[in-house]
Amino acid sequence: MENMLEKIERLEREHDRLDPELVARKKVKLGLRHPDGRGVVAGITSKGQVKAYKKTRTEGNVAIPGKLYYCGYDVEDIVASIEKEKRFGFEETVYLLLTGELPNREDLESISVELGRRRGLTDASKSVIRVNSENDDQMGALHTAVSVLHKFDRTPKTTDLREITRQCIDIIAKFPTIIAYNYIVLSKGCNSEFVEPREDLSTAENFLYMLNCGEMPDPDIAKVFDLALILHAEHGGGNNSTFTVRTVSSSLTDTYMAICAGIASLAGYLHGGANEAVMRMMDGIKDKVSDWKDDAAIEAYLRGLLEKKNGDYSGKIYGMGHAVYTISDPREPILREKAREFAARFGREDEFDLYEKVAKLAPKAIKDVKGRDICPNVDFFSGFVYDMMGIKRELYTPIFALSRVAGWSAHRIEEIIQGRLIRPAYVSSLKGGKRRYKRLKKRD
Repeated sequence: MENMLEKIERLEREHDRLDPELVARKKVKLGLRHPDGRGVVAGITSKGQVKAYKKTRTEGNVAIPGKLYYCGYDVEDIVASIEKEKRFGFEETVYLLLTGELPNREDLESISVELGRRRGLTDASKSVIRVNSENDDQMGALHTAVSVLHKFDRTPKTTDLREITRQCIDIIAKFPTIIAYNYIVLSKGCNSEFVEPREDLSTAENFLYMLNCGEMPDPDIAKVFDLALILHAEHGGGNNSTFTVRTVSSSLTDTYMAICAGIASLAGYLHGGANEAVMRMMDGIKDKVSDWKDDAAIEAYLRGLLEKKNGDYSGKIYGMGHAVYTISDPREPILREKAREFAARFGREDEFDLYEKVAKLAPKAIKDVKGRDICPNVDFFSGFVYDMMGIKRELYTPIFALSRVAGWSAHRIEEIIQGRLIRPAYVSSLKGGKRRYKRLKKRD
């Protein structure tokens, strides 16, 4: 006999399953996407622009090599310039996303100082982070710690733009500290020593400094980490976590609630965590394919992944494909080159060669099996790069949040300025949309 939970689950599955014919007939854009995967236009933003198609008169939307712009500036140009000048660039990216303009020297110094002086946490916040946990969920811990910041703000519900900007900068500054402290507690125990953040370091340097218990990071590693933060800081208003922040912000909820909503979205399996999944997948390939130079053996394993015979039986090759890009993800070659450099430095060339083989063979296998054109995405090499930096896998998604909170904050402010409650419509899946109510005694 069914127990109550089993019955509720069965009825949920029966009533909530979608009929594809109904979806087609009603012309519903599930997931706010067109049938070809392109997103439905739901708003206007100046913060980030993703380009992966061009419109033509004869062929309609035609895929092109992917481009990513921050406030109109090509992210590849931003990264190239920062590398050429041999400096850190995440602070500049924060300023650009918030203001829409590149900072001059004085502005860059000011935002760097502001972020530096706001990194510290109160003793009360630290005590919350130290509370014993029955799990090691880093994103859940981040959500808890950020929500607690609400209690230490005298005007948490403010709708004043200057105060909201102050809150956003404060949260951006504190994210690295919270993530580092959460990791220390969840991996080493609640009585572990916390290293106080330093005001004189860049965001990238300071995070690695706290994570490494007060040891200054290798300069080259810190600069590559900084580039990774830049590349993940923003990706247009349509990605799930940013759209979540915008949706919640449109109701004029407070900054802490809105950012926590973004964290909740990113914690989901279908948004954050892709580079962790890549690493697990590559572990399987390393273990099951004896000759890493054997293209046929690698391709056979990849086809086994697609056929749900290998790996986690999901039918996915992780790090391949993207909701927008089909020909290329502009961020991927940048991290691929950093992976190449680190592999040579740390004696892991064989692993890098395997990654490159998978990046070459996987799109062909997916095209053959599923008939889709895909490309490696930014997450394919990012986990390998972090691994060579000595960063543990459980930190990969929190690091994504550490970077993306800059974009979330910029979009929150823009949404509030635009001032329109987001309220899409749903159609009923019930035939006729109406059912006759029965009194309780007649339901047995």
